[in-house]
Amino acid sequence: MRPAFIILRAAGAIAVVAAIAGQLTVSIDYWTTTGVRDLATSIGNFLSFFTIQSNIVGAVALAIGAVRLLRGAEEDPRWFAVLRACATTYLVTTGVVYNVLLRGIELPQGSTLAWSNEVLHVVVPLVLLVDWLFAPGRRRLGWATVGVIVIYPVAWVVYTLVRGPFVSSDAMSRQGWYPYPFLDPANFENGYGTVAVYVVAIAALIALAGCGVVAVSRMRRR
Repeated sequence: MRPAFIILRAAGAIAVVAAIAGQLTVSIDYWTTTGVRDLATSIGNFLSFFTIQSNIVGAVALAIGAVRLLRGAEEDPRWFAVLRACATTYLVTTGVVYNVLLRGIELPQGSTLAWSNEVLHVVVPLVLLVDWLFAPGRRRLGWATVGVIVIYPVAWVVYTLVRGPFVSSDAMSRQGWYPYPFLDPANFENGYGTVAVYVVAIAALIALAGCGVVAVSRMRRR
């Protein structure tokens, strides 16, 4: 089992790097050919997607995990167990939200690279889920870990909503940029009221997923 998860983790980390690099290359080419003036802001917008950031966290966790298995490590230290729990929660949430709410919707990063999209929203979330369920070394975590898990998503929402009104994209005719349609108050009659409903619902989903991840860690293993 150990060699299989070394390969799975290494392949997952490499897939994330390839998918992000591939999409960013395609997006930069698209922005350049369409005459985008502020390339730095467009790249900043690209890196502000929760999908991109959560996949980076996942790639780091997978890479560290692969090295640890190669070195013959047994039970995960607490810091790494928490990192794995965070990565798994974020990517499972990313997969669910994308495939339920966003699949088929053109997002504001330019031309979408199909295989990269599937890797980041389907393949890697499944890799993290399988890794958490079956990989050796998983540590039993306390329920307080759920509180740690939700810190980053809350900080990301605050960052996104504060930054959004002051950032623009050359692909849009108005001021304001948000990575996902359900975070843009201009898309709703009730503005921030509707955005708040979506935020609370997704926060509840992340907390629920976090509880599930912690619950799995507390199950006895044969």
